[in-house]
Amino acid sequence: MEVITSQNRKVHLISLGCARNRVDSEVMLGSMLADQWSVTDDAEEADTIIVNTCGFIEAAKEESVQTILEAAEIKKTKPDMKLVVAGCLTQRYKKQLVEGLPEVDLFVGTDEFPQIANFLNEELPQGTVKAKRTHYLYDGSLPKKNTLSASAAYVKVAEGCQHNCAFCIIPAIRGKLRSRPIPNVVQEVKNLADQGVKEINLIAQDLAAYGRDWGESDLLPLLRQLVEIEGIEWIRLLYVYPENISDEFVEFFANHPKICKYLDIPVQHASDEILQKMNRGVTRHDLRQAFTRLRERVPGIAIRTSVMVGFPGETEEQFLELKEFVEEMRFEHLGCFIYSQEEGTVAGRMPNQVPEEVKARRQAEIMELQKELSRENMQKFVGQTLPVLVKGLSEESELLAEGRLSIQAPEVDGVVYINEGDFKPGTIQMVRITEAHDYDLVGKIVD
Repeated sequence: MEVITSQNRKVHLISLGCARNRVDSEVMLGSMLADQWSVTDDAEEADTIIVNTCGFIEAAKEESVQTILEAAEIKKTKPDMKLVVAGCLTQRYKKQLVEGLPEVDLFVGTDEFPQIANFLNEELPQGTVKAKRTHYLYDGSLPKKNTLSASAAYVKVAEGCQHNCAFCIIPAIRGKLRSRPIPNVVQEVKNLADQGVKEINLIAQDLAAYGRDWGESDLLPLLRQLVEIEGIEWIRLLYVYPENISDEFVEFFANHPKICKYLDIPVQHASDEILQKMNRGVTRHDLRQAFTRLRERVPGIAIRTSVMVGFPGETEEQFLELKEFVEEMRFEHLGCFIYSQEEGTVAGRMPNQVPEEVKARRQAEIMELQKELSRENMQKFVGQTLPVLVKGLSEESELLAEGRLSIQAPEVDGVVYINEGDFKPGTIQMVRITEAHDYDLVGKIVD
């Protein structure tokens, strides 16, 4: 087999979808860098373009295909360029993609992507597919390029999911829950701390289920080791299912200063009938109890959630139940998604699919309500002096710096714009909040 040298060649990677997918992209970049490739932000100067796709819902699939087609247009001007399609879309639709996208040189699934540099060193036939189900589990010893910022990083602690939500295709794409060994995660976080990272964002499909596949009861044994790592100042927990939050976990979460008082707890709905059809395993009463307990025991906690409108059979009355619940709970951060009818899911075969225009109207109503709630919540910070993790100059204006409070997660929540003072990127500085907007804050550095 002929081997092609990759030295001095350039790769451009486009990562779509969730933060878990982003970690896969970082592993692919690490693989390429270890094989002497360099990374370029300019797709037109690349020798290889990698599109790491999302295949979760229809809108994500459309975005992925459109991105692939745009990359294929660039490839037309450079016949020797390689186009690689990786990730969930490949794993889910490999046969259809090979037939429909002849421009693509290589398709790589959700288990074999760490070998991407090796694949590109081989002379493979056009349209080769590498998407075997190997039950891959990310290993922290793999080369990986942090792409979030110099001071913050995502750490994925598990692959797959043990839930069987009626609307979700993730278990079919990613497989069942597979948790990383604690020493492996700890070593990765230590390495990130050595690189100057201050904030660790732990991610999984359900963080609270971490370790259950090998007999652990929850995330606490891991957290107890992570909080001892010198240099790490913030540890954020993303995607925690409400039924798995124990009293012991809440006690530790409330009292350890390194744990950000922030939880991302997806609820999806608040109608008992819809929750049951979704196979969520909780009731509206369970959700209210969980959030009430967290508010009481963790003063100042910020809760992010995600809800879904337009699930099959959702009536106007059931939608209003959800809207009333959002208003009652007053979540600090919320995303509202339109249900997508996906083949291969239980919900995709259900009758009484909701018209698209009704879904869109319901989503707009929820987000308008959330904007009002967020604006009211943001006002309480005006006049306070709070620690902010400073990222650097803002993309909005060179006259502003940008950072985040510990109750603002990267990429999905608002930010703090800094318009006065000597800011130091990559550090946590005290900022006096002077203005509040719908989702963002404005402030100045104070000594």
